[in-house]
Amino acid sequence: MTFQRRWRAWLTATLIDAWLGDERYRRLDLWNGEHQNAEYRIAEDGRLATDVPIDLVAGLLGCLLSATTFVVVLWHVGGALSVELSGLTFSIPGYLVVAAVVYAGLTTDTMMLVGRHMVDVIESKNQAESELKYAFARLRGSAAAQMTSSDIEATTTTVGTALKDVIRQWWRLCGQHMRTTIVSHGNTLLAPLIGLILCVPHYVQGTMLLGEITQAAAAFVAVQGAFNWLVDNYPRLAEWLSSANRVGTLLGAFDRLESVEGPG
Repeated sequence: MTFQRRWRAWLTATLIDAWLGDERYRRLDLWNGEHQNAEYRIAEDGRLATDVPIDLVAGLLGCLLSATTFVVVLWHVGGALSVELSGLTFSIPGYLVVAAVVYAGLTTDTMMLVGRHMVDVIESKNQAESELKYAFARLRGSAAAQMTSSDIEATTTTVGTALKDVIRQWWRLCGQHMRTTIVSHGNTLLAPLIGLILCVPHYVQGTMLLGEITQAAAAFVAVQGAFNWLVDNYPRLAEWLSSANRVGTLLGAFDRLESVEGPG
C-alpha cells in the first residue's frame, strides 16, 4: 500500500504538471477527442492505474507459490497413466499435472474470448461517468452564475443525456460481467468433478485408494486454480487496462498538442 500511495502521488503530480503547464488545460478544451475531461482521468483513472497492478502482482505471486507446492503433490499422487492405442502402450508421467495445465489453458482461452470487449466497454463507461460529472459541474456553475432559466434548462437536458449514456454503458458492462462470471464460476464448479473423473482409471485398476483420489482431486483443484489466475482476475485486469489506456491517451494528447501548436 505504501508503494501504491507513492506511485499514485508521483503519477498524479506528473499529470497535473503536464496539464497545467503552458496552459494546456485551456488549449485541450478547444480540441475534440478522447482526451476530454482530463481532471477525471487524473483523479480516478490515475488511482486505478496505480492501485490495481500491485494487487494483481501480489495475487500472481500467491498463485505461483501455490502452484509450485501442489504441482509436486499432484505429480507424485497421480503418478503415470498407461494408455493402450493400436496395440501400443504409452505412459504419460504426471498426467494429472498435464491435464490441469491443459484445462487451465482452455478456461483461460474461453475467458479471453467472451471478455474480449471488456476493456473497451469499461473505458466507454468511465468516459460516460466523466461526462456526467462534467455536466453536473456545468449545472452548478450555471446556477451559481444566476443564468437565465432557459440556459439552466438546456444544461439540465445535457445532464439527462449524460445520465442515459451512463446507464447504457453500465448495461453493456453488465453483459460483459455476466459472461465472464459464467466462465469463472462454471470453472469453480467443474474443476473438482474433472479432478475426480481423471482419477477413475487408477481407481478401476486398483492402483489408487479412495483417500488418494480425494487428495489428488484436491491438489488438481489447487493447481488449476493457480494456473487460472487470469480467469479469476480478468475483470480487474480489464479495468486496469482501460484506466491505463485513458491515462496514456491524455499524455498522448499533451504530446500532440505540443507538436502541432508548440509551447506557449
